[in-house]
Amino acid sequence: MNNEPSSDKPWAGRFHEPTDAFVEAFTASVGFDHRLYRYDIEGSIAHATMLARQGILTTEERDLIVDGLIRIRERIEAGGFEWSIPLEDVHMNIEAALTRDIGDTGKKLHTGRSRNDQVATDVRLYLRAEIDTIRVEIGRLQGAILELAEREVESVMPGFTHLQVAQPITFGHHLMAWFEMLQRDRERLADCRRRVDILPLGAAALAGTTYPIDRHYTAELLGFAHPAENSLDAVSDRDFIVEFSAAAAILMMHLSRFSEELILWSSAQFGFVELSDAFCTGSSIMPQKKNPDVPELVRGKAGRIFGHLMGLLTLMKGQPLAYNRDNQEDKEPLFDTVDNLKGSLKVFTDMMGALRCNPERMRATARQGFATATDLADYLVRKGIPFRDAHAIVGQAVALGIREGKDLSELSLERLRQFSADIAEDVFAVLTPDGSVAARNHIGGTAPIQVRAAIARARERMVDD
Repeated sequence: MNNEPSSDKPWAGRFHEPTDAFVEAFTASVGFDHRLYRYDIEGSIAHATMLARQGILTTEERDLIVDGLIRIRERIEAGGFEWSIPLEDVHMNIEAALTRDIGDTGKKLHTGRSRNDQVATDVRLYLRAEIDTIRVEIGRLQGAILELAEREVESVMPGFTHLQVAQPITFGHHLMAWFEMLQRDRERLADCRRRVDILPLGAAALAGTTYPIDRHYTAELLGFAHPAENSLDAVSDRDFIVEFSAAAAILMMHLSRFSEELILWSSAQFGFVELSDAFCTGSSIMPQKKNPDVPELVRGKAGRIFGHLMGLLTLMKGQPLAYNRDNQEDKEPLFDTVDNLKGSLKVFTDMMGALRCNPERMRATARQGFATATDLADYLVRKGIPFRDAHAIVGQAVALGIREGKDLSELSLERLRQFSADIAEDVFAVLTPDGSVAARNHIGGTAPIQVRAAIARARERMVDD
């Protein structure tokens, strides 16, 4: 990347002294915003096409500009383009290259626009495309979860509250909770995309332009839903980036929670699942170790994404209208959020596809911790006992089980009847994990028949989306 001093700055006419060398490097953004080149060129082609249609450029000038921009894009993609720090950003690098290639006609490209509306357009084009990619990646992860849920639809495990054994559920049911969280994430991003899909180009610096431009036509060429209604707002707000970052933070929060469960479940103390060796590392000193590094890193990256959201909110909170140079600082956190979000989704999808489960260990743990205590209370309610009285009776039975080191299903009928004469032989049908799970046979419940139905509905929702 070239950082030699230059006098080719587009705004140099008003200035009498060259920019300080350190200031030049400090203020340049081309080191990171060059990744917007594809969208910058796409926007410029649309802008030139509109200018020609409105008679602001000739057809020949348009063709020269468009052909020149296409050649520059090809050079960039072939690795033969040299980015210049003195030219500050991706926009001026491309415009300067165009002018070198096609002559003074290249200087006409910027008619009727500013870098203010240009960069806002570039970022919206970039983010719109990335949201589409991220939603596809979420769908891939959801697909992997559905596959696993279908295989484990009858695998009984303990459900937890406060990380204490609460009630038996199935592993398939637990996985479908993950699916629902991700579905809301996909919907959030689709909703966010609607507010990204607005064209700033034509707002110029802040007040619009005196040229007879057609912003609706430019929006049509770039596939935007419509042009921005207010030129000040179009160039100065980055709430669409903040909104995306908030949606990304929620998604990473979900992935972090999933990671935490995988870390717990893969430990020797739980032993519910085993992560593939491909997603773990060992210890430099303890040869027996198999560390769940991938979910730990995803859990850690969530904090990084949260930090970007707070940084962007802080960036915007004190800015008066319209554009301020502060907004140059929006891109690095945005790019980092996108990169880490896509990476986390990809590795999580691959990891879930290779996950191995231990249904026997899950079932054995579900028989501990008096997981069917609520089922016993419900049994007594069906016998006509008020729930609060049934709750107290079961509490006494649990206390006995604790003293004797036995689960409720291991206590004899005689021992159980000392707490209520309404308890009969049929009680043991509800004291097993399978009986408990099967009894919750309603939409949203953990009964295997309901989980299968939920999986089928989920597949239909993904097709319809």
